[in-house]
Amino acid sequence: MGLTLVDSSVWIDLLANRSTVQTRALTQCLDRGDPLAIGDLVLMEVLQGARSERSADDAIRFFAKFNKVQIADHRVAVQAARNYRHLRSLGITIRKTIDTLIATRCILDRLPLLYSDRDFDPFVQHLGLRPALATPE
Repeated sequence: MGLTLVDSSVWIDLLANRSTVQTRALTQCLDRGDPLAIGDLVLMEVLQGARSERSADDAIRFFAKFNKVQIADHRVAVQAARNYRHLRSLGITIRKTIDTLIATRCILDRLPLLYSDRDFDPFVQHLGLRPALATPE
């Protein structure tokens, strides 16, 4: 199995001990030692939700073992804007700019994305984003 980027929606559910299709899949990946990546912006989203500095520090230590992916650079920013405009032309509005950047990085680098946030579905349906699971719940 190749490298898979995991979105904050799944990490947050895992850290909160929520059992979902995605967290069960992530747990299996962790148990098998599959190569997983965390994006810099994904890490930021997870850390923003930490309830204390101690829990943030624990999360930083936990995520240190995963491959790191820089989500945004010039190429990604330009393509993300194109992707956003394309989806908007189809009548689809993506609520979070960060999701557009994450999806675009995955599309450009052909990285499957493990996610539970429905904002990624249009990227799968219209722009070739590879979901790590066939159908998010």
